[in-house]
Amino acid sequence: MAKKRTSSQRSRAGKAPAARKPAARKPPQTKKPAKTKEIAPKKPVAASLHLGLNSVDPAAYSGWSGPLAACEFDAGDMAGVATSQGMTPTVLLTMDATRAKALAAIRAAAKRLESGDLFFLSYSGHGGQVDDVSGEEEDKLDETWCLYDGQFIDDELYLELSRFAKGVRVLVLSDSCHSGTVTRAQPPALAPGERPKLMPSAIAKQVYADHKDFYDRLQRDVMKASKSAASLDPDAALAHVAVSARLGRLAAKCRAAVILISGCQDNQTSMDGDRNGAFTEQLLRVWNGGAYRGNYAKFYAAIKAGMRRSQTPNLFQLGPTAAFAQQQPFSV
Repeated sequence: MAKKRTSSQRSRAGKAPAARKPAARKPPQTKKPAKTKEIAPKKPVAASLHLGLNSVDPAAYSGWSGPLAACEFDAGDMAGVATSQGMTPTVLLTMDATRAKALAAIRAAAKRLESGDLFFLSYSGHGGQVDDVSGEEEDKLDETWCLYDGQFIDDELYLELSRFAKGVRVLVLSDSCHSGTVTRAQPPALAPGERPKLMPSAIAKQVYADHKDFYDRLQRDVMKASKSAASLDPDAALAHVAVSARLGRLAAKCRAAVILISGCQDNQTSMDGDRNGAFTEQLLRVWNGGAYRGNYAKFYAAIKAGMRRSQTPNLFQLGPTAAFAQQQPFSV
């Protein structure tokens, strides 16, 4: 006989099983975009080279030693300016300021520096001249810096500057004679006791005669290098470069932005001093330990305004210098 179900059993039996609620779907997860690292702009770097010669090797200059007093101080003070601006300077004084060491330092900078970087080159010492073998110079002479064991020809300087990468800023300060344009007029007579930074013309002729093969070979090497350069762009260099077709070709090849402030016109003399050369002394006075504010053009104008009439500095620009010329001097 079947057992009767209790009311609770009947209640449970009459109810349909409860429907299961579907599991809540989780929204599809979208992958978060990977965070891209922001690359900070490259901080410009700077290299500087400072050449100061109070004498030269008589063996390389036909017995002439060219004694001066302030050039080593000039180089040291320019290195001080460089250090104050965050540069690590190389200083080559007198016996260390050889052709090989100077060229090695310039070429190392050209190899290392990239667009936006700065190369600061200063020279204090004698200026000289050698006969031009190309026939392109109006006065048949090439300008030189008198390094300790031999002269550094202007052709070589232009060639080395043309090797710097596009966008590199190059500042050259030259406290020497024959550091202006290519007019090369005869300097005026000097007052007693004045020391010009100029190799006397008679000495220059003798030095060239004694080392003719060496200087002629240097010039021919530059001539070979300049043949592959493009024709001169009138906007690429000042007219003083175009006087020589060879230097014009090298100027057209220059991709760096070059500013050169020199100590005097070519019909003048850059004067030596007891503590600084006249040009360097005035430059440091205007710089005022870094307190100066202005661009390169104003800086040059202030230096020029403080010089005596017999010594007028020059300002040259080579390559695309518009932005560079508007910057604070020595800024990295």
